[in-house]
Amino acid sequence: MTARAASWLPLSPGERAVAIEVLTHGPLSRSDIARRLDLSAGSLTRLTKPLIESGLLIEVPEGAALPEVRQGRPSQPLDIVAESRTFAGFKITQDMVYGVVTTLKSDIVARRDLPITSHDPAHVVDVLGELTGAFGRDFPGLAGIGIGLGGRASDRSVVDESAFLGWRDVPLARLVEERTGLPVVVDNDVAALVEAERWFGAGRGLERFAVLTIGAGIGYGLVSGGKRVGTPEDGLGVGRFWIVNSSGPLTPDGERGSAISLLSIPSIRYQIRAATGRDIAYDEILALAAEGEPMAARVVGEAARALGTLVAQIANFAIPQKIVLAGEGVGLVDVAGPVVEEAILANRHPHAEPVNLETKVSDFHDWARGGAVLAIQVLVLGAGAA
Repeated sequence: MTARAASWLPLSPGERAVAIEVLTHGPLSRSDIARRLDLSAGSLTRLTKPLIESGLLIEVPEGAALPEVRQGRPSQPLDIVAESRTFAGFKITQDMVYGVVTTLKSDIVARRDLPITSHDPAHVVDVLGELTGAFGRDFPGLAGIGIGLGGRASDRSVVDESAFLGWRDVPLARLVEERTGLPVVVDNDVAALVEAERWFGAGRGLERFAVLTIGAGIGYGLVSGGKRVGTPEDGLGVGRFWIVNSSGPLTPDGERGSAISLLSIPSIRYQIRAATGRDIAYDEILALAAEGEPMAARVVGEAARALGTLVAQIANFAIPQKIVLAGEGVGLVDVAGPVVEEAILANRHPHAEPVNLETKVSDFHDWARGGAVLAIQVLVLGAGAA
């Protein structure tokens, strides 16, 4: 069954607003929902009745905890039935496709990965189809697919450009829909991760927060007024030109002293290889730095100072309530956290509020979960980037 065939679709605008409010902030009492959406009690009853009857919403048993303390007689809260629908989310890297299945609340209930041996779109679509088929055997009610990848996407369907894959103008959503028979959403992987944090993660309920990712590249996303700030530059790779130390190293990627030349995993490995002639894995470099090995300690220390400077710049100009640091490179903070903190303080006003920096240990399945959240937003609730 696809999302188009789901018994509770299509939702009216009012029903959709109620569903999104409960999904992103629930469980909520009826009085809270009415207050948040400026609805009368009668209107709310009219809107929630079909959502309950269809199995999308459920009345939480009496005595269940609510997110806020209230006085007076409590009303029976409403919550989303998380298991009512499942979604496949994928993250495409240079050599792998990472996949997950999530519930309507984005909880991961299955993981499955496959290598890609070619960047030919037909091959990647075959791998995505194989993974979706395997997921579908265990979860026959998959409602749709969300895909995140490094690069630019338009209309949440066409990959305009992906340097990692060497793609231009690839209609990925249409190709995967033809292969799987399911509706598909495609977007930049950082945008997908930001949406996951906004609806279900560290940014839930915040009006203004930023996400910074370090790993194969450098990613940045901003939420302001409770909505992700989308720009034509999404997916262009701002880290190549975000200068944090003009005297920093020159690497094959990015300008001298840019965030990507100092912080990305390939650049850190390149610096070690250029200095020692040894090709060392990122985790091993961090371990050597922790042990005090001079070259690894120097490279990791420079990266940590760059990270602190970058975090301070974001805090200075975006003024977020929180900065979420994610990606496969966040182990840097475990090894050189004090250096990061020193650099943040050195680049902030001495009387500025402390930066609320939350480091999120993550892997590629978290990125794939972001793809599933796109599917939840767009395919099911028709929310777009609302």
